[in-house]
Amino acid sequence: MPLLAYLPSPSSGEIRIGPLPLRAYGLLIALGVYAAVVLTSRRYRRRGGDPELITAIAIWAVPAGIVGARLYHVITDYELYTHHLIGIFKIWDGGLGIWGGVLGGTAVGAWVAHRHGADVRLLLDCVAPALPLAQAIGRWGNYFNQELFGRPTTLPWALKIDAAHRPIQYLQYRTFQPTFLYESLWDLIVVALVLYAERHIRLRRGYLFAVYVAAYTFGRFWVESLRIDFAHKFFGLRLNDWVSIVVFLGAVGFIVAGRRSSEQPVDSAV
Repeated sequence: MPLLAYLPSPSSGEIRIGPLPLRAYGLLIALGVYAAVVLTSRRYRRRGGDPELITAIAIWAVPAGIVGARLYHVITDYELYTHHLIGIFKIWDGGLGIWGGVLGGTAVGAWVAHRHGADVRLLLDCVAPALPLAQAIGRWGNYFNQELFGRPTTLPWALKIDAAHRPIQYLQYRTFQPTFLYESLWDLIVVALVLYAERHIRLRRGYLFAVYVAAYTFGRFWVESLRIDFAHKFFGLRLNDWVSIVVFLGAVGFIVAGRRSSEQPVDSAV
């Protein structure tokens, strides 16, 4: 049966700006980082902080996040590189694990903030909606790379994938679930949820970051369950599903333990 509608995939992973070819994956990650820095700087300034500090932190936190994301991907999918070690460094072809990225970037960012004598908990509140915004933008890099899509489908918003990018067991299918789009949209919802929580839920300073983590992992569990790319499985669930469950429960427990009704909510300036 012919498809009534579908989303086409880009014919190339490059975006040309005049004569200059740029890898779309890297460009979109850079745009996401820029958006996150701008939003975090604005929120920090509204709370009396020096926005220049956000730039200083980003200089260290962003590379640490990328390295952490790549390490997580390589460690959890080591089979992909056992006989192709040079591929470990081909980051432009995709392969960044969000868990390693958040952990590496947050840890180094907190260390730099502490070295500058800044309030780390306040900075965590400021960056909480900025990280899912960056993720929403960066996810479109998977679209240009034709990677990390979901199961075959004939839905009107199905994503057409070229044969060269389909797993061998799915060569007979042409259209798949656009999981990059689902996650990008969910990330934008997470931004809204974090801002809503900031205005309407009484939280200790720094706990807004846990709201982001809980909200993101809640949606990521569903998106991950749709994907068909290689992943280790335990008791029928992909590794990242288990990570989502554990991190979600930890974040929710952290939030519940930190609730204190006697305090005013944190400053809600965007």
